[in-house]
Order: sequence, then structure tokens, then C-alpha cells
Amino acid sequence: MNILTGNDLATGDVIWWTGQGWSIHVNDAVDVGEKGAEIAQAEAAARRVNEAYVIDGEQDGVGNIRPAHIKERIRALGPTVRLDLSLKPADPNAGNWVI
Repeated sequence: MNILTGNDLATGDVIWWTGQGWSIHVNDAVDVGEKGAEIAQAEAAARRVNEAYVIDGEQDGVGNIRPAHIKERIRALGPTVRLDLSLKPADPNAGNWVI
């Protein structure tokens, strides 16, 4: 699975391509297949995203999406110094999701 990520040009937030636009939630990401670079270029030209790039992703048995590499999982979770500020503040296992 190939997913597209980058940073929101206005806020700096980590964002994920949904097939229709961008989301801060990695679970909204879709498989871009071989079209990732093309989508990234078009979105960058439209000034909606900064430094978009394609990464490997994984889907678990119930459809949840997770980046394959730890660096991208950390970006997807949000701040790691305080999990209460992450995108999964109510999930007591959020730290385990990264590793």
C-alpha cells in the first residue's frame, strides 16, 4: 500500500491524502498506487501541501492504516513528549502503536 503524506502549507500539520483532499488522520489515507508522485506534484502546485511524498503503509485486519516505517508512525501520532497532546489522547495504547 502506498500512501501520500506531507505538511499543510498553512498550519504545518502532518496531513494524509484521502483521495478527495487532505486529512490530519492517517486512517483517512487511501492507497495512491502508482499515482502518488503525480498527485503530490499537482497538490504542491495548487499550494495545498508542502513537501508531499509517497510512503509505504500497512492495513490491519479491521481496515486501520498505519505507516510501515517508525518515523512516519511518529509523524502520524503527533507529539510524543506528551501523549495527551497527540491525535490519540484517549488511547492508552497510543505509544505502542508507534513501535
